[in-house]
Amino acid sequence: MRSFGTTRSGHEAFLYTLKNANGMQVDITNYGGTITRLLALDRNGHRADVVLGFNSVAEYEAGSPYFGCIIGRVGNRIAHGRFMLEGRRYAVATNNNPGGIPCHLHGGAQGFDKVIWKAGDATIDGEHAITFTRLSPDGEEGYPGNLLATVAYSLSSDNSLRIDYSATTDRPTPVNLTNHSYFNLKGEGASDILDHVLTINATRITPVNAGLIPTGEIIPVRETPFDFTSPHAIGARIGADDEQLRFAGGYDHNWVLDHADGELALAAEVHEPASGRVMEVWTTEPGIQFYSGNFLDGSLTGKFGGRYVHRGGLCLETQHHPDSPNQPAFPSVILRPGETYRSSTIYRFRAR
Repeated sequence: MRSFGTTRSGHEAFLYTLKNANGMQVDITNYGGTITRLLALDRNGHRADVVLGFNSVAEYEAGSPYFGCIIGRVGNRIAHGRFMLEGRRYAVATNNNPGGIPCHLHGGAQGFDKVIWKAGDATIDGEHAITFTRLSPDGEEGYPGNLLATVAYSLSSDNSLRIDYSATTDRPTPVNLTNHSYFNLKGEGASDILDHVLTINATRITPVNAGLIPTGEIIPVRETPFDFTSPHAIGARIGADDEQLRFAGGYDHNWVLDHADGELALAAEVHEPASGRVMEVWTTEPGIQFYSGNFLDGSLTGKFGGRYVHRGGLCLETQHHPDSPNQPAFPSVILRPGETYRSSTIYRFRAR
């Protein structure tokens, strides 16, 4: 544990490190439970930092586009910042307006990414884990109920970074936690990710309107630029004449995974041909948001002094589907007293 700086509110942030015998390393801060550094090996055994981020908590507070953090209470978007729950209408912060249409994004103005979490230690499947816990009070960002959330990070000998989420509540409330790491398997700051080759084990997506809110439909990806059931370079079809791509300025959509909700299964794989690095994404979640770094514009400087260019990182956020509180046909995100929310995601690294 070492200091990561002091927040504007005067709280000291700390950095925690996980290592394995293969040379893989992950650094995580208790500010937002944020992954700040991830060292992975290429085919020649050389390490590179493959996540975008900053060197101090001050830089994250100054303007991070959710680099590496825990997202909550509800990841992704809620239409107009409104939802009904047990006959009552709730209003949450509208902190995003794609297409000029306001919505609630990633937990609101002061989401889980912008607070200090209590750090601890645990053992998960025989591996040392760093845990982050916080009580989100009733009414925070407009959400009902006191929510006690814990997120555990562990690193195994097979180069798997595992994230286990759990939460309980004293009132019914929506919960949809995820991690928002931006990956570049060439190394952070090493140009864009358009030549990364992506596979997603999903034959359907939830299409969106101009405000990037799901329409409620679930449509097949076959014969569209969204078909990653076989490997495709991310840049191969990103400029296609397609309404969905125009709405998002690229890929920023939820894929409906083919595996059963709650089953830990392979959701996606990314391969970077030059380095040989491969990242697999395993999850118990029913969906995954693939975001192609559309809003990165070169204005942010990363850890080693390089600028984060347009599409300089990609996100694969495991999740329940966006706007689920307003979409009765989607799997529910409502957690009730007496229940325990559980979700697991694994980012596994190798090279070929």
